[in-house]
Amino acid sequence: MDVEIERFLHDHVAQVKPLAREKAVSWWEHSTTGKEEAARRGAMLETAYQKMHSDPTSLKRLKGWLDSNRLGDPVQRRQVSLLYLDFLGNQKSPAEIEEQVNLEKEIEGIYNNFRGTFHGHKVSDNQIDQVLSTENDSAQRKAAWEASKQIGREVSERVLHLVRLRNATARRLGYRDHYAFGLALAEIDERELFVTLDKLRQLTDAPFTARKREMDEGIAKRFGLSPGDLRPWHYADPFFQRAPSDPAADLDRFYKEANLVDLTTATYDGLGMDIRDIVNRSDLFAREGKCQHAFCTHIDREGDVRVLCNIDPSERWMGTMLHEFGHAVYDKYLPQELPFLLRTPAHSLSTEAIAELFGHLAQDARWMSAVARISKSELEAARAHIQAHQRMAMVVFVRWGLVMTHFERDLYARPDADLNKLWWDYVERFQGVPRPDGRNEPDWAAKLHLALAPVYYQNYLLGNLMAAQLHEHLERKEGGLIGNPKAGAWLRQRVFAEGARREWNEGLRFATGEPLNPKYFVDRYVK
Repeated sequence: MDVEIERFLHDHVAQVKPLAREKAVSWWEHSTTGKEEAARRGAMLETAYQKMHSDPTSLKRLKGWLDSNRLGDPVQRRQVSLLYLDFLGNQKSPAEIEEQVNLEKEIEGIYNNFRGTFHGHKVSDNQIDQVLSTENDSAQRKAAWEASKQIGREVSERVLHLVRLRNATARRLGYRDHYAFGLALAEIDERELFVTLDKLRQLTDAPFTARKREMDEGIAKRFGLSPGDLRPWHYADPFFQRAPSDPAADLDRFYKEANLVDLTTATYDGLGMDIRDIVNRSDLFAREGKCQHAFCTHIDREGDVRVLCNIDPSERWMGTMLHEFGHAVYDKYLPQELPFLLRTPAHSLSTEAIAELFGHLAQDARWMSAVARISKSELEAARAHIQAHQRMAMVVFVRWGLVMTHFERDLYARPDADLNKLWWDYVERFQGVPRPDGRNEPDWAAKLHLALAPVYYQNYLLGNLMAAQLHEHLERKEGGLIGNPKAGAWLRQRVFAEGARREWNEGLRFATGEPLNPKYFVDRYVK
């Protein structure tokens, strides 16, 4: 282990650790309250954090060490590699950092506090989802869907300004645009990514087309329309990223009287993972001024893990709870013995894989019987429909993910293009949903990931591929996931305990014996 390099790492962590914690606390406060004071403090702290990583001299030292033969210790090399990427991503002037952070925080505040207007009343995302789940009148559904898109007009110009700022930094550093830069910083090869996505497209083309044709016939019958008359508001959610409920399965009915917190706790209890401390620190129910989405955050890399949700009793929120607490247990069981810089999941897509692995249980008949205690007779009557719904849900999500990844790549490559049209071109191509007649609105900007989680959506797709691979290994080698402490121990020892020691695909090879292989996802959900 090189003493000079170790001293550099030690000094950097000592400087950044308290700032990172304070920044995370501020972000949590803003997300849970919407207070402007928290947003301003968060912007100040984020600016300070980025400036701390913007020193070009430190970047040069890190790059020199990576190019030398001084990094014989793999743990030290991995820390230097990740820190180099952190510095590379922040090579901006102080003025550029301040402008970009302030704009991001402004946009974040708008998303947190915005409520669409539906028949003259402000409505939450949960209320819009309720209309799209239950309403049979097409005009009412259209009005609710349009309310879900109103945020797009509010933020679109700000998002485009942010895109141009990000592109300017990336191009100055020699990258095509911020999309290429973001993938490089995330250690994802762009060519390999889009080869994989194209394979997913090809493999899901026929199944999706056939299943959607059948789905559309059922939806059209419900609304007294022909399938050709269906429009975006006739589907289950504003983006058609979830499959509509199958009346024969009606998964929501299983959760209407359920305590979702208790079921989530019981799920992880069965694996030998206690989440009660995380539940006590979390913010799980909706209220005014609070972020309407869901996330997990590890405040300090020392065990202060928190989850934000907006629970209502539905299959969607049951899956979301299981998903977010999948992130949470990954963070909780990162060993404190790991160096601070490696005390994180191997990659964003790795923690998404664990989250997806657990989130899918809300549609798993075995989990519904063993944990949710739904009667065997009810489940037996619906089992085939539940399995078909789960397969449809995954294919629907893949097609939605293709929209997001392809559109985002074009957003950075061509920010001056007709993005409103381009968005619907991709929706029609990958999801088979026709654009509303005569509509020319920035509907793409209603998806906050494009502004606040840039170059991230591929992690959900790759994470689902990884989740299927982990699921297959657990079923074949460890006796399955549900109520199995042996499976929990395997996850803690072979996945969580490794932290970020390895590049993500090497970490998957270490856990399962092979790198990412889409075969397991295709076998489980597509064939």
